[in-house]
Amino acid sequence: MALVPGQARCGHDPSINAAFNKYVARVLAKASYVWFTVWMTTLIETSVAGNDDRRDNHNNNGQQLMIALDVDGTLVDHDGHMSPNVREAAQAVVAAGHEVMIATGRSLNATLPIIEKIGIERGYAVCCNGGVTLRLHPDLDNGYEVMHKATFDPAPALRALRERLPSAKYALEDADGNFLSTERFQDASFGVEAVGVDFNTMLESTAVRVVVFSAENTPEEFNEAIEHVGLAGVTYSVGWTAWLDIAAAGVTKASALENLRLQLGIDPDLTVAIGDGRNDIEMLGWAGRGVAMGQAPEEVVAAADEVTHSVCDDGAAHVLRSLL
Repeated sequence: MALVPGQARCGHDPSINAAFNKYVARVLAKASYVWFTVWMTTLIETSVAGNDDRRDNHNNNGQQLMIALDVDGTLVDHDGHMSPNVREAAQAVVAAGHEVMIATGRSLNATLPIIEKIGIERGYAVCCNGGVTLRLHPDLDNGYEVMHKATFDPAPALRALRERLPSAKYALEDADGNFLSTERFQDASFGVEAVGVDFNTMLESTAVRVVVFSAENTPEEFNEAIEHVGLAGVTYSVGWTAWLDIAAAGVTKASALENLRLQLGIDPDLTVAIGDGRNDIEMLGWAGRGVAMGQAPEEVVAAADEVTHSVCDDGAAHVLRSLL
């Protein structure tokens, strides 16, 4: 997930977070889809294992795993802090020789520090909710290259949303990695400082990612507006508050990861994914072992095979150590 206002902080009363998650679930139940993809999307029905890791002993028989890791709410808390326990567990799995990949809604420049922190020098990463795929290698300029970038025309979606949400803030990542925004909209997930532009300039751009945020609408009003608009021809996910991430049709973390899995020739049963947000639902369904974080909303838990501890309790570290 992106770093957005309204997410629970570690150390706060967990009952507040639980109440908020239940509220969001009730709100989103009124929509036809919580995570909506105009491109055909199927959520795999899976069983959920209580509050803790269901599988305590994982024997991989020495086989290489493909491990996809969300960032915000999974590897780092909602203040952007990665605990030493999580960092060391992630580094250990990387050192063990598994194909460890960051799979995040963050843009490229906001993803690279996480890649460096957990010690991935060779391999791949998925940014922008699947919109950008990187190849990592120390011999490359800056240690990476963009393998794939999925772009789309944002104008129809932007016009439709603007009509229903005139006071919302809009930001767009263009094909060159620049961020354009209205209303001085900035966010840590952008990775670069957004350049203020008028709305018409955004309509004329080619986008990799579009972000919409409204501080003046309740989550219920925001979702009702999105449901009314329809947003044909794109993929979108709703965040913890009145926050919307838009990508090209059919583009998700799962679609990008599946392309990499096929390229690497890894068996589907040897894939693992950990995430906490609605933009992780398809990734958790895609993985042979999909693990939801303890603070994840109900619909995310429903897409996973099991549930670990919350980000405040280093849930990702528990899962990663089970893979060693």
